[in-house]
Amino acid sequence: MTTPPTLPKSRQQLILAALMVCSLLIWLENTVLSTTLETLADPARGLGANPGQLQWATGSYTLAFATLMFTAGALGDRFGHRTVFFGGLAIFAGSSLWAAYAGDVAQLIAARAAMGAGSALITPAMMAILMWTFTGPARAAAIGIFSTSAGVGMAAGPVLAGFLLDHFWWGSVFLINVPVAALAWVGLAVLVPNFRRPNPRPLDPAGMLLSISGLVTLAYGLIRAGQVAAWSRTDVWGPIAVGLALLAVFVVVELRVKTPSFDPRLLAHRTFGGGNAALGLLLFGVAAMTFYNAFYLQGALGFSPMKAGLANIPTACGALAAAPLASRLVRRLSLRLVTVPALTVAALTMGGYGFLGLQTPLLWIEILLLAQGLSIGMVIGPVTAALLSNLPLAQAGAGSAVTNTVRQTGSVIGIAVGGTIMSIMYRRAIEPSLEGAPGPVREQARVSAEQARHVAAAAHRPDVARAADDAFIHAMHVGAGWIAGIALLGAAVLLIALPAAGEKKDPAPEPDREEIRSPACID
Repeated sequence: MTTPPTLPKSRQQLILAALMVCSLLIWLENTVLSTTLETLADPARGLGANPGQLQWATGSYTLAFATLMFTAGALGDRFGHRTVFFGGLAIFAGSSLWAAYAGDVAQLIAARAAMGAGSALITPAMMAILMWTFTGPARAAAIGIFSTSAGVGMAAGPVLAGFLLDHFWWGSVFLINVPVAALAWVGLAVLVPNFRRPNPRPLDPAGMLLSISGLVTLAYGLIRAGQVAAWSRTDVWGPIAVGLALLAVFVVVELRVKTPSFDPRLLAHRTFGGGNAALGLLLFGVAAMTFYNAFYLQGALGFSPMKAGLANIPTACGALAAAPLASRLVRRLSLRLVTVPALTVAALTMGGYGFLGLQTPLLWIEILLLAQGLSIGMVIGPVTAALLSNLPLAQAGAGSAVTNTVRQTGSVIGIAVGGTIMSIMYRRAIEPSLEGAPGPVREQARVSAEQARHVAAAAHRPDVARAADDAFIHAMHVGAGWIAGIALLGAAVLLIALPAAGEKKDPAPEPDREEIRSPACID
């Protein structure tokens, strides 16, 4: 695969700056919602969303992102990556405006799904433009600089959301995306050529429809279990079974396609398949604990949005500091010796939420969050880089699509399962405390701790608010135990998947020679 003519250095730097603005936009969106969940659950300040609706508001974005991203790469090959980038930014900005002024939770969920679709179009195009713009050592340096936008977004997102929520209405956390997207759109139009391939990969509508329908149906069943507080009902296990069946059909279809957008064959290799499974289980735990953390800090502890945002900074700082440290340690020791203990520590920090309570000092919470950020940062970057670097160049795109899809799918399922465990355990824990309470109070308090606090204030029943706080803490403790166990499973999988020091690696699958020789086109 040949590269296009080298662009002037000044133009390359401006393109990198424009891409970093877009990446920062995506990462901000990934983090601001967690700070906004408590406000959205409040009937007075937000939309009065119940836990299931908040799971959908969070998961719909990730679900659309996961299922459309590998198709977006094929669209970029066919129509040009800048063209697809433009479309993604337009969708993202328009749906952000929709989300900001959503009149109910259903509109917010739909707008969030549209935002996920826009992000799915943007992300592969960003990496493709970056790879075409820079060559040789400059490419590695550009990727390193570009990756810092993720850390900045992780650190700035919760604080920005906290500031906006303290001074404006909840929709402002989405409205802020619009001017940033417009600025990025202008930069792309002026600076970036429309890179594309002359022999584009075929589109995969069957795979896209099967993956979307399978994940949506599976997520519906998992979230429905939390709404009805039972696993045995037909409307719970039925969608779960159908979703799993559709995903199985999706894998079969992709195996029969000559050039699949999502290549399951790559997962058959021990290191690549096991490494991705471990990352998926880690992101499962991260998504679930982020969901819990939002309600713990603002709901149970009563932090303001700004204070909650500032409290989460150690996680982002830990992840930022861990990335370069992990790279040095991997060169000195081995990937297995660094990442398996780090993933084990990450799992233990998730279990550490089981020891947090209503009177826990903030210092201990910050130490836990810092340790969590450090351990997660020492796993995700090194493992992802190792998995993709071992693939032939012709399969790097397919491998990246598989890795990103697995990670996003882990996040979707983590939100669904983690939120469902919290809902079921909360309802069971608060039931005894609601005996003798008026019917409307009892019904609203059973929905969530946020609804219970609101109705308790209106009915002058502080005992109900205290019971809700205690029930939430109990639910978080139970959920943390399950989530930590699943993350520990990821550490065990990673231990088995990664070769020991000196052990021969799995042979990489043979690349398609025609794919390697194909030149690039620029409009």
